[in-house]
Amino acid sequence: MLGMALAALDGTIVSTAVPQIVGDLGGFTVFSWLFAGYLLAVTVTLPVYGKLSDTFGRKPVLITGIALFLVGSVLCALAWNMPALIAFRIVQGLGGGAIQGTVQTVAADLYPLKERPKIQAKLSTVWAVSAVAGPALGGVLATYAGWRWIFLINLPVGAVAMWLIARYLREPERVGRAGRVVREPGGPVVRSRIDWPGALAVFACGGVLLTALVQGGVAWPWLSAPSLALFATSAVLVVVVVMVERRAAEPILPGWVWRRRTIAAVNVALGALGLLMVAPTVFLPTYAQSVLGLDPTAAGFVLSIMTLSWPVSAALSQHVYRRIGFRQTAIIGISLATLILLTFPLLPFPGAAWQPALIMLLLGGALGIFQLPLIVGVQSTVGWSERGTATASILFYRQLGQSVGAALFGAVANATLASRLESAPAAIRDGLPGDLDSVSHALTDPGSALGAGAADYLRRAVDTAVDHVYVGAAGAGVVALVALVVMAPRRFPVLGEVGLPRGEEDSGAGGGVGDGAGDGVGDGVERVPGAGR
Repeated sequence: MLGMALAALDGTIVSTAVPQIVGDLGGFTVFSWLFAGYLLAVTVTLPVYGKLSDTFGRKPVLITGIALFLVGSVLCALAWNMPALIAFRIVQGLGGGAIQGTVQTVAADLYPLKERPKIQAKLSTVWAVSAVAGPALGGVLATYAGWRWIFLINLPVGAVAMWLIARYLREPERVGRAGRVVREPGGPVVRSRIDWPGALAVFACGGVLLTALVQGGVAWPWLSAPSLALFATSAVLVVVVVMVERRAAEPILPGWVWRRRTIAAVNVALGALGLLMVAPTVFLPTYAQSVLGLDPTAAGFVLSIMTLSWPVSAALSQHVYRRIGFRQTAIIGISLATLILLTFPLLPFPGAAWQPALIMLLLGGALGIFQLPLIVGVQSTVGWSERGTATASILFYRQLGQSVGAALFGAVANATLASRLESAPAAIRDGLPGDLDSVSHALTDPGSALGAGAADYLRRAVDTAVDHVYVGAAGAGVVALVALVVMAPRRFPVLGEVGLPRGEEDSGAGGGVGDGAGDGVGDGVERVPGAGR
């Protein structure tokens, strides 16, 4: 939990200190890369660290990730200009990718199926507390101690986390170093290998694609030469990744991640969840400030209330999925979430703050019973030697979905706003800002010269734009629902666990669903992938 707190606090604690950072270092035109660079590094390294944790073990990967994050934090505190700070944030992200994926994997390693919802709920609580406390802590440190302390505060937390992990985390003895011969009980001799060409190809492909998504429509137009070149390059690199990984002995992105229906369906569903989450996390604060007239603190509370119900419903979800199964529980959760998202456009204008806050409270509850059963379910269908890769896969596609969602819904919001501004009355049309960020700034700036009529028209335009984003988010919910209904097996083929509905008791019960995970397991022996097949 301490290790996860490093990654969870990172985004929220830095965001409130941006004015002080820009005032000290300059670089206003590129400061968004403080977040984009970190996101890129986390996302593209998730599958790499997942495979490394299956090869070397969780402990060395997790300790290395925390150490790298702390090195990046020290470098960020010493940054002398904005390009240097952005580069050091990328170093932080290289450590953050190891933390996010490996902590989730360790939770599945240490706790049996019936206890995993409790520990996952505690991990969710870390994110909830960070969402509320991060902005306040960042503001206090930036105001009274200096913005560099928002990075130095990571050092004591990370040091304690590393000490606890090094001292108390115990792993199976069969985990060996790369190249060391390891013999599984009843299995053949296996030599660990690292797919460095695959890791480089995945890193390059993900970096180029995410750069195109993050910067498209911001640093350059979507149909400009830079965007088209980046998307074309990413398409070529996808082909390269496939070719490299098909030839690798132990690929970073193994083919079974998509050949097994359970994991493939969850990849799509959680990718859609990442897309869906852009609506509340990115556009709700703009709505709260521009339409409802709330200050940033109150707007942040409207958003953070979702994090109160999410861990509670996640902890309680076990009482549902132990009765009806992982798939059915997740279907109920995403169905409710889709309906809740569709209620947002029905809110009155301008409305009261409690109305979107109630929607976020309900949405958090629905998503808690959607996401957790899928993560726990996938982790329970694979053995130790595949769990890191499987966990990193579903987290990778969720992160990728967020990047795609930010680009897609940003385009939707700006297109809606542009249409509304073009149809504005001639008396107020001149001088109106042209994009969502400019409109939001004009509405929240006390020194703005907008008249009452223009301000009201702009608020209604923002309201319409955010309504369209929430409808798009509901569409992402439908995609997740279809993936679970069409792609996922009715019962997840769980390995060696009891207490679930028939068909989710062991891997043999799911042998007919095409997951390829149930051959001989259930006798208490975890076999090397491919052994006995």
